[in-house]
Order: sequence, then C-alpha cells, then structure tokens
Amino acid sequence: MDSITKLINIFRSFPTVGPRTAGRFVYYLIKLPKQNIDEIISALQELKNKIKLCEFCFNPFEPFGAVQGKSARRLCQICSNAHRNKSMLCIVEKEADLLTIENTKKYNGLYFILGGVVSTMRKEDISRIRTEQLKKVIEENNFSEIISALNPTPEGRATSSLVESIIKESNPSLKITHLAKGIPVGGELEYADEETLESALEGRK
Repeated sequence: MDSITKLINIFRSFPTVGPRTAGRFVYYLIKLPKQNIDEIISALQELKNKIKLCEFCFNPFEPFGAVQGKSARRLCQICSNAHRNKSMLCIVEKEADLLTIENTKKYNGLYFILGGVVSTMRKEDISRIRTEQLKKVIEENNFSEIISALNPTPEGRATSSLVESIIKESNPSLKITHLAKGIPVGGELEYADEETLESALEGRK
C-alpha cells in the first residue's frame, strides 16, 4: 500500500468522512509546504500528550499549567467551576453534544458523557458505554434532577431507557427529565440550531 492510499484510508476512518473527502484532504496536504505539515504533526502530538479526560464528566480538556503530572487538575473547566449548579446532571452521548448544549448558555449544571449509544441490551453492547461510571456518579452526588439529553434516534431511545433504569436502581426518587420535542426524530443534538435546543431545554419534562 502506497503512502497516499494509506493516508486516505486513515481519513476514511474519521466520522462522516467518505473516500472523496478523504482524497481531497490527502491531496491538499501534498500541496502544503513542509513547514505547514510540521505544524500539523506538532499539533497532533500536543493533542495526544496534553489532552486529558475529566474524571467526572469524561470531557477532553487541557489541564492548566505546563506540568502534566500528579499535581495537574483532574477536572475540566466546567466541573471545577464553583458557579455551576452541582445539583443538576445532563447526560449526553458524545463530546459534541455537550458543546452544543453549552453553547446555548441556557444550562448551568454538570454533564456526563456516556461515550456512545447501544442498539441492544446485550452485555457486550452495554459494556461499550460508561454505565458503571454513571452509577458511581449518581451514588456519590446529591442530584435533584438528571436530564437525559440523548439523540432521538432508535439507538438513543434504547440507551435512554437503559440510563433511566440505572438511575432508578441507584436512586429511585431522583427526578428524570427529557428534552422537549422539537429536535426531529432521527436527528442529532450536534446539528440542532440554538433556538430549537433552547426550547427543548426549557420545555424538558
């Protein structure tokens, strides 16, 4: 396999990137000066070396300070913010969903990223998402409301049912709400406009 084909295949493995787009990326890179390529390589290395996962919500973040050791922060900027409402938890599928909700500036609580969705209730499927970590977060914190903000897809609805059962098992009296209708069935939070998402948040029930 030559280097062009190898890189095209790497880009094809990215979400929503097809063979044509992957090819455009590669041929664009070929035309760049070596200095630009070196900058890209350096940025990727920094991304891998510096970015950590928040121990609470699992959102990627870069700890403050140059030292990435034991003394570095283990909580992201959202979770460590003293002004956030610690009694509310919003459960999302992926990082992009957290960012989309955060950009509305209509939610001031905490988040939890599941890391995916399930299509079946088989143990091997469930093990792919952070169900055990979610149980621990619920049991160790005094939440008054948990918002299930999963995408209105078949997999999202199945995962939402699983999440509800986990919450009820951990704390039967805990209030569970869902985003109000407005996001189209089969759509994703990541692509929802801010006005629609604001209405869905405010009208949750």
